[in-house]
Order: sequence, then structure tokens, then C-alpha cells
Amino acid sequence: MINKGRTVYACTECGAQASKWSGQCGDCGAWNTLQETLAAPPTTKGGIKPAGYAGSAGTQVRILATVDGTAEIRQSCGNGELDRVLGGGLVNGSVTLIGGDPGIGKSTLLLQVLAELATRNQTLYVSGEESPQQISLRAQRLQLPRDRVRLLPEICVEQILLIAETERPQTMVIDSIQTVFTERLQSAPGSVAQVRESAAQLVRFAKATGTALFLVGHVTKEGAIAGPRVLEHMVDTVLYFEGDPSGRLRVLRAVKNRYGPVNELGVFAMTERGLKEVNNPSAIFLSRHEMPVAGSVIMVTREGTRPLLVEIQALVDECHGNNPRRVTLGLEQNRLAMLLAVLHRHGGVAMYDQDVYANAVGGVGINETAADLAVLLAALSSFRDRPLPADLVVFGEVGLAGEIRPIPNGEERLREAAKHGFKQAIVPRANLPRRGGRMDGIDIRGVTRLNEVMGNL
Repeated sequence: MINKGRTVYACTECGAQASKWSGQCGDCGAWNTLQETLAAPPTTKGGIKPAGYAGSAGTQVRILATVDGTAEIRQSCGNGELDRVLGGGLVNGSVTLIGGDPGIGKSTLLLQVLAELATRNQTLYVSGEESPQQISLRAQRLQLPRDRVRLLPEICVEQILLIAETERPQTMVIDSIQTVFTERLQSAPGSVAQVRESAAQLVRFAKATGTALFLVGHVTKEGAIAGPRVLEHMVDTVLYFEGDPSGRLRVLRAVKNRYGPVNELGVFAMTERGLKEVNNPSAIFLSRHEMPVAGSVIMVTREGTRPLLVEIQALVDECHGNNPRRVTLGLEQNRLAMLLAVLHRHGGVAMYDQDVYANAVGGVGINETAADLAVLLAALSSFRDRPLPADLVVFGEVGLAGEIRPIPNGEERLREAAKHGFKQAIVPRANLPRRGGRMDGIDIRGVTRLNEVMGNL
């Protein structure tokens, strides 16, 4: 018999509690802020939990130096790109939340990983959205081994944990957390209270048993994981799938990782056999033209620990309306407007009567300022219809005073460009290699002001 406990309705604005739901909070007056939650356990006069509650016994203050600081034990997922994003592999007892648009490949990737791990470990795939027949057909279509993959179609978290205690899996997948519910609450599956309480029970189980747990999360129209933000704070790792579901490329980005670097990037290609890892993503993000074209320049961005060569394209066209357009794909739109203002003020080139379109080829999103110089040169090349050399690579931050600022890991970016056969580079002077203006056959030019670069076009 499940002990459902007592439920109350707490206000998300002021924290006040009520015994039943109402449209308006009686304390702060906010509307539609009461959400179902479990009542807090009773406390003594001093605010301390009485005996019998978790945390009241068996805990003690420890000296940090006495805590074992050895590295955690990791196991490979059988997928190099996923291992990279996770920080080197899967950690026992870790909880990973994977979000992404519908149909982008979340379930496909996890089924592939579980089929690989099942050959050497005990695994469990909990499905709340698809029937066993649908999952079996997908595994058959992907030509995955199905003889050792253990499948559980269940959405009640109490039943899931009861079976998991018997199965003792080392890796478990919950697909998805929005379909799971707990009998302790009366609200429907997918509600904020259900998602929060169900995830809390699953996280406690993973930490207590050392099970590596994957949670699949739906996303909202804005691209954020649906449900409470506290869900992202409860887990150890948050991964986001990016890319066009109708396209071939998929990018898996780590936005939170307690066991590795954040903003690490994994690149996959969707094929008939599922998601295949891309070991050399720079070759995909570069579209080699048969002859130099105006408005195209190559830059080196850095995602996590990996440098990537990306082609930046710009199209400058005469504006036929009152308001010129500033459109970006994979770049920040407000920063493009700022860079065009810097180009006008310190370069003497006015584009206030031109439509400017900027694009990062391949669907990769660039969030760092190292793309500033590449965006300006691409726009200037398109505006003057003068192609840049095909073997040129550019990176650097542009300030409002027209200065070219250095960026981190300059030498590593140059080595990546040299590996792909580039012969020329324009970089901030502070990013010049210590050995001078050459590195592995690249002629490197260091600049400090924007007007020093304008002579190339």
C-alpha cells in the first residue's frame, strides 16, 4: 500500500500554503500560482526534523581533506561523441537529462546506447510514450541487437522503482519524464508537481543504487525543457539536441555537467542505421567552393574542448523598404547590428540602406565573440563584391572603439586551421604564436585595429 502522504497547494510567488486549490493566492494576491505539492514533514520547536526522518541520524560533519577525492569511475557508452559530451564517459549514479525537439533523435540515440551497454551490463529501458512493438520495430530498423535489451512499459514511478530494485540495472532510461506520475499526488502526469516529485524519486534511487539514469525531457516552443526549472538543478548533466529535424546533422550540447566541461559539443549524422558519430565535424561545416565567392570567410570557433572550422556567409543587398533587415542564423542578431555600426564609425563603410543577412553554415550556433571579425569581413566582401582568398582563416573580437581584441586558445585554433590546409590567417596581434608569424606553414598576420584589416578588401 502506497503511503500517499498529505498534499497541499503552495504559491510559487510567496510560498504560502493552502489546503485546497483556488485561482488566487490569499496571501500575495497572485493569480494561478497555487501548485500541488507534498506537505513538509513535521518539525520540532527548533525547526529540526524529529527522529525517523531522513537526515536526522547517520550524518556528521567531515573534514574536506578526509574525503576521498579520487576520480570517479566511468564507463564508455560505445559512442565517442556522447562520451565526449558527458566528459569522458558515463558515471555510475549520475542523472542525465536530454532535451530536444520532437523527432530529433533522443529516443534513437538512447536505444542505440542501451543496446551497446546491454552486451556487457544490466540495462532497463522504461517507455511511457511508445509501445513495446514500436520500440522493437525501431531497433529492427536500426539493425540493433535486441536479445539483451530489457524493456518496461510503465508510467507509475512507484512501480518503476519496485521493478528496478529487482532488476538492479546499471543503466536505466526513462522516456519520458513528462509521462511518469507518482501516486502520492492527484494531479495529471506532465504537471509541474508530478514532474518534480517523480524526478526526485528517480534521482534518489539512482544515487542510492549507483544506477546511471537517463531522463528524456520534452521542450517548449521556446526550446527550454518543459516543466519546472528545478528539474535541471536536480540532475547532474543537461544535454540539448540542436539542429533541424528534417536535416541530416544533429548537434548534442552540454549546458550543465557536474562531471565534465560545459558547452561541450557532439556532432552526429542521422542515417538509415540511426545516429552516427562525426569524428571530423570541421569537414562538414566547411563548404568548399570551386572558386572564391564574395561574402564567405572561414573562422575557427571553439565548442567545449574542441576547435571547429565554420564558414561564415553574409549577403548584403539593397534595401527596398524603410527599415533595412538584419537577419542572422546561428549568430546573435543584436551583435550583427552593433558590428555594422562599428564598421560605419571606424571603417567608413555605411550599410544603413542595405539588408544584411549572416549565416553560420551547417546549422551550428556560435555564441562567442571570436566570430566578430569574420562577420565583418564577410559582410564587407559581399558589399564590395570582392572574394576573400580561399585559404584564409579569420577570428577575433571587435570592440566598440574599433580595436581587435584577443580571444582564448588562439594557438589551438591556428593548429586546427593548419591541419585542414589553410595558408593565411588574420588574428588579433595578442594571439600571435610565440615563435613569430608562422605556424605549420600558415602566414599569420596580427592586427590591433579594424582599419588594418580594411585594406584586404
